[in-house]
Amino acid sequence: MKKLFTIFSGVLFLYSYSYGLNSNNRIKNNQIQISVSNTPNSLWEYEILSSGKILNFEKPQIQIDGKLTTLTLINLTKVENFLQLRNSVKEYRFKASIKEIPDISFTLIFRIPEDNPIIKFCYELSSNKKHLLTKTAGVDDLIYFTSTLNQFSDFKEVRFSEFNEMVHSFCLSEREIVLNDLADNPKFMGPMITASNNEYSALLAYEHGSQVPDNFLEFEISANKKVMLKAVKGNYTNGYDLTNGYQTIWFETGAVKGNEDALASKYREFMLKYMTENLESRKPYIFYNTWNFQERNKHWYKKPYLADMTLERMLKEIDAAHEIGIEIFVVDAGWFEKTGDWTPSLKRFPDGLKQVKSKLSEYGMKLGLWFNPTVAAVSSNMYKTFGNCVKTMNGDKGKPRSVWETEESYGMCLVSQYRDAFADKLIQLNKELGVTYFKWDAIGQYECNDPHHYHGDSTNTPQERLENYAFEIGRSMSYVVDKLSKACPEAIVDFDITEGGRTVGLSFLSSGKYFLINNGPYYFNYNIPFDQQNDNWNIFFYPGPARGWICRFPLTYDKWIPTVLFLTHYLPDDPYENQSIAVGSLILGQNGIWGDLPAISKDGIAFLNKTLTLYKQVRDDMTSATMIRDGDVGGSPEVYEKINPVTGKGAIVIFSSHAGKYNYVSKTKVNSEHWETTGSNVNVGMDGKARVDVEFKKAEAKIIFFGAKE
Repeated sequence: MKKLFTIFSGVLFLYSYSYGLNSNNRIKNNQIQISVSNTPNSLWEYEILSSGKILNFEKPQIQIDGKLTTLTLINLTKVENFLQLRNSVKEYRFKASIKEIPDISFTLIFRIPEDNPIIKFCYELSSNKKHLLTKTAGVDDLIYFTSTLNQFSDFKEVRFSEFNEMVHSFCLSEREIVLNDLADNPKFMGPMITASNNEYSALLAYEHGSQVPDNFLEFEISANKKVMLKAVKGNYTNGYDLTNGYQTIWFETGAVKGNEDALASKYREFMLKYMTENLESRKPYIFYNTWNFQERNKHWYKKPYLADMTLERMLKEIDAAHEIGIEIFVVDAGWFEKTGDWTPSLKRFPDGLKQVKSKLSEYGMKLGLWFNPTVAAVSSNMYKTFGNCVKTMNGDKGKPRSVWETEESYGMCLVSQYRDAFADKLIQLNKELGVTYFKWDAIGQYECNDPHHYHGDSTNTPQERLENYAFEIGRSMSYVVDKLSKACPEAIVDFDITEGGRTVGLSFLSSGKYFLINNGPYYFNYNIPFDQQNDNWNIFFYPGPARGWICRFPLTYDKWIPTVLFLTHYLPDDPYENQSIAVGSLILGQNGIWGDLPAISKDGIAFLNKTLTLYKQVRDDMTSATMIRDGDVGGSPEVYEKINPVTGKGAIVIFSSHAGKYNYVSKTKVNSEHWETTGSNVNVGMDGKARVDVEFKKAEAKIIFFGAKE
């Protein structure tokens, strides 16, 4: 079996350490301390420095050589030299042997931010002798950790991957856990469990992804409030040889003095600053993508998707995008000659995208391109070289299919050696074409059970290989992104999760970001018949307030995960009312525009440019601020407040579906300098809070910026 588990930093560091446990078993930042105690009842403890409150973590258990083994550690030593990561995080390592099997080496790894209470940790196992991870009756036998939370009274399951069919999107779902009303040892998918009392709040989480309820891990809570995180399926393959090395996924924990909102605020900050080294993905750039106009060609004008995928059209769109204030210009499907090789189509771009890149550079804009990482054209060099990495199901690689009106392609397994070749291709495109943004699409979770890749071999059943592929696909995606970002620190990768059945959770956010919504629900989501000849299943494909309702619905993620990590595109078409809704929605963090830019009126261009110019002055403040919403999506009024409580800079956006007068008083003190759209009146009181009075003639948005100058 090929070696799969790797240390994702991709760098070999030499560590020195002394034998025997001493005072160096403690590591800390300015808020918390970790003590690796290695006692019979505890492997390590997490402590809030200001209060001494402790979370205890017991030793993991895993089946090795047919026996469930509690990893009792001997000769535990701290590796003295920590690794300084690019995101102001320090990585520490503790190494030991396992008492029951001394020739197996165990490593406990912590990643601790310089100024945040949320930490990451994982485990590694390795051996110079053959020892196997095993299962009983094909079931994963692994408890990653156990933590007793009996000091807390209130518990909640936080889901990030629940697919809401009403809006055809993944959405945040928070569910109270009432232990007394449940059977013994209830189980929860998470990936986060929170616990609170009148004084403190804490969380446990894991970095993996799948659609609820298809869980690969689960939390189990006992009557005495002992929380275990257990493997469910696919976490490893039966017979995996530890001479290849094994690394778990990453886990997260943290605690604060305060309520759940205080905890969420710190976690949100962790997501922005400390979760990943790929910090470019956290910046609030404004994106344009060509796809919506390609859809209009197909469904409105009855042309091919690629009818206007030409140099002439792209240069016109770039000019219009510059006038609006776009910063990253994304050429969607069809820019390439063939998948796999990913070279520009010389038929559509005779100069190989050179003029496109030149004009973007002239305007200070970045180039982005669309990719399906799991396909390679039949005649491509990639397919010819890595034909052994084609995805197969029960030995069948299926028939090649055309990819968006380009050459037929085979599916490629990203959980194989092909992943390095794909990463190298992206690095090449960055060096040769200056591509810095990479949009990934169409990566499903259950797509390969081939016995010759990195997700099992012929000794494992096809179902086990499939489940391990589904478990590992997210890790392979992060592997590619991290390799790319290490070579090209300015790179951004987002993963399109506009359909269900994809690896959604905290895993990919440790490396990149998400493309959240394409067009939202289809007719069949609502059992509405449509003309099959039309071939356009999209309901919310058109400008107007309804698309905004759909796209703003998942903004509740912002409590835990900043909306800047959920790219969503709004339609900037005339008239003004639609443009106000589009920009008012965009500045709440999703930051995307698509449509027919050259067709927008001069007045429309001027409005979009003005509001986005103002937004750019305060967007960093807005990105750092937790969203406050007053009113329901689609209601009147529907109010959003994103104001930095330290600087008072940010914005209030008010939507209404009906004519009328409304008022709103900010929850946060604001910067006294402000700008507002027509029909708005703003007064800042002695208490520093803003009173906003607005009048709507029809469905539109009112936008008020604080701390921005025209």
